[in-house]
Amino acid sequence: MNKRPYTVVSIVPTGVGAAIGGYAGDAMPVARAIAQICDRLITHPNVLNGAQLYWNLPNAFYVEGYGFDKFAAGSCGLRPVHQNRVGLILDRGIEPELRLRHLQAADATRATLGLSLTDYVVTDAQLQVELRTSATGASWGTIANPDSLLRAAETLISQAQAEAIAVVARFPDDTESEALQNYRQGRGVDPIAGAEAVISHLVVREFQIPCAHAPALLPLPLDPQLSPRCAAEELGYTFLPCVLVGLSRAPQFVVKGTDELPQPGDIWVDGVDAVVVPATACGGSGLLSLSQSRAKIIAVTDNVTRMTVPPEALGINALRVKSYLEALGVLVADRAGISPDALSSSISSLNCLSS
Repeated sequence: MNKRPYTVVSIVPTGVGAAIGGYAGDAMPVARAIAQICDRLITHPNVLNGAQLYWNLPNAFYVEGYGFDKFAAGSCGLRPVHQNRVGLILDRGIEPELRLRHLQAADATRATLGLSLTDYVVTDAQLQVELRTSATGASWGTIANPDSLLRAAETLISQAQAEAIAVVARFPDDTESEALQNYRQGRGVDPIAGAEAVISHLVVREFQIPCAHAPALLPLPLDPQLSPRCAAEELGYTFLPCVLVGLSRAPQFVVKGTDELPQPGDIWVDGVDAVVVPATACGGSGLLSLSQSRAKIIAVTDNVTRMTVPPEALGINALRVKSYLEALGVLVADRAGISPDALSSSISSLNCLSS
């Protein structure tokens, strides 16, 4: 008898200072481990992006946050691909030398990794990213010229037949800020992550194709106290390679209610078996939608964040575990059809329900 694929979603919200996944791709070991014990892993760029570093996970699906929320709500499905043609948008605000560094990185992924990229577009106006911090300490931001971004994406889609969009926006350099220093030493919130999410959300919402963002920044001065969790960002002049790799195999969105016919390999929310999420960051739209499905919610206590939204406060029935190692054990048991209670030293007797 054929069993349906065992599908796990791994979420680490962006810009909330997650102890694991709040830095430069430092949740990638978690994703690699989960991918070994499931048939399909659905996760997002915040988990798999590590600047110059990335890892090929053939059964992982790289899904931008806005698109993931729509998938979790049942508004769209995910269609696996062999390879996307990736279009590249460069912010007009990027200086000529820094722009060339990014173009050379893009060419390197074509020559060395065999990725399929279209010709690139420079926005007709500077995007002008501004960074913000919420009262909780989470990062977010805005762009002054979103229409310029959308026009560039439209050009890539209509003229170059791009199937996914990589965006490189010039971000403010604030090398002396306390927030950046804390982040580089592994005890703060990524100051740019929230603004990055705003950029990719905008493109996915408008065009329903995969999108991810890489910031353009000047190299930072050497820091002997640098945390290993941030070290991937010190390896070069650009964070673009991991984005291009992720987008090259990102699933396409199948929007419900359109004329597009479903295909046998499409993934829909009712196919999700389990969700792994930090225990204090359970308020996201995607998780709230998944909590209404049959999926098992696994909340990891050790992955602390700046948020204070536990599953119990939202009425979400979640299994709390201490660590990702314990979460892996729960997933193994769940895939085998074994109740976690059966692995403990004591099992309570059945009770009789009143009719």
